[in-house]
Amino acid sequence: MSKISKASLHIITSFLFLFVAGFTQVQAQDGKALFNANCASCHKIDKDLTGPALLDVEKRWPSKDLLKTWIKNWPDAVKTGDPYAVKIKDWSPAAMTSFNSLQDADIEAILTYIRDWKPATPAPAAGATAAAKSEGDNSLLFGVITLVLALIGLILLQVNSNLRKLADEKDGLPVAASVPFYKNKTYIALVTVLLFVVAGVYISKGAVGLGRSKDYQPEQPIYYSHKVHAGVNQINCLYCHGGAQEGKHANIPSVNVCMNCHLAINEYKGEPLYTADGKEVNGTNEIKKLYEYAGFTPGQAWDPSKAKPIEWIKIHNLPDHVYFNHAQHVKAGQVACQTCHGEIQNMGEVKQFSDPSMGWCINCHRETKVQFKDNGFYSIYEKFHEDMKNGKMDSVTVEMIGGTECQKCHY
Repeated sequence: MSKISKASLHIITSFLFLFVAGFTQVQAQDGKALFNANCASCHKIDKDLTGPALLDVEKRWPSKDLLKTWIKNWPDAVKTGDPYAVKIKDWSPAAMTSFNSLQDADIEAILTYIRDWKPATPAPAAGATAAAKSEGDNSLLFGVITLVLALIGLILLQVNSNLRKLADEKDGLPVAASVPFYKNKTYIALVTVLLFVVAGVYISKGAVGLGRSKDYQPEQPIYYSHKVHAGVNQINCLYCHGGAQEGKHANIPSVNVCMNCHLAINEYKGEPLYTADGKEVNGTNEIKKLYEYAGFTPGQAWDPSKAKPIEWIKIHNLPDHVYFNHAQHVKAGQVACQTCHGEIQNMGEVKQFSDPSMGWCINCHRETKVQFKDNGFYSIYEKFHEDMKNGKMDSVTVEMIGGTECQKCHY
């Protein structure tokens, strides 16, 4: 009986250990997601950004409760008179954002992620990646082999014809006069058909590709590396492109959004930057270009009214007859940015990754599952139906269902 009890206890203990380990891993994953969504735009774990580095942040505060108060609403923490809270509020010109929506469990998950964080291992060099890709692409080799085999086939046909003539001469049979290659009707017909097929393929591809710009990669007025911002610094896409979750367009961030971080960051100290053709980029000089657009002089107070928009070159274009809404895809469709834009977090200069043809979009629509339940889009219509049934209202105007929004008519 004791043996059975010990065995049962051992099984239960192992199960609890695995459960706790699995739960801890889920919590860590949630903490990373919460950190990227709320903190990464201003903080890094191991380096100062707009806000201070968060490594060992719990050790710098007298209590975790005060730290949670600071995160939820920093003025409340300053009111306590704690010296560290009073000191840290003036750490950066940009004020700390209040996160009243974060629950204690969310903050605990973020702090757990920060405690367990380890530096990322360096990614393979761009040259090595390109070499690996080129090694995996054998289309050129297949093309050369096909041409060689075709040439061998033509030579064998000619040899066969000559051998047949020699055999006929030996048997005393009449031999037809030799016809030059360029006058042979069979060869002429074969070449003509081949040319028509090749021309038809290229003309069809050209016609289908009209208006598309896959792999289009223009040179921008400022070298902006998504790899540095979204990859290394883990800035959430929606921090800069907030419209992607709320409207038709993803929106290009204004200079003010850039300056939220670059008021404090005026020098680039990261890994070397290179253009698509391999030229090294001076990151600090690119920040200076941003300052010129912002009308900002380091060491002086910045007047946002002096800023002028950066003339970014648009990369992704759709025909005028195509309606595409970012919010429907990001919220209801739960489509990740990388699905259409590629591994944007690994791109230096951005290029158009996808081929937004009709077939490409339809194939995605056939496979993607929509978050149809509780997506917040149809709830307002359900409310109107209920109110009309209950006699609270007798009609619904176009304005009540968003009819005065600009994008209803102007897209």
